[in-house]
Amino acid sequence: MKINELRDMKDILLEKELLKLRKEQFELRVQSASGQGSKPNLFGKIRKDIARIKTIQKERKILLKDGKG
Repeated sequence: MKINELRDMKDILLEKELLKLRKEQFELRVQSASGQGSKPNLFGKIRKDIARIKTIQKERKILLKDGKG
């Protein structure tokens, strides 16, 4: 997902997207551990999307704390 798309989302939608991505990440780990061939490129993509969402959440928290938001 693109960073601009994520920045346009509301906080609640970001949280839902984060939960969805963490669930996908868990399912990929389970598939990998059980020996099923999964797409290894998805691990990195999901991890980066999670990091993007967490970064946006942190930015918003800092803006609210400083009173600029």
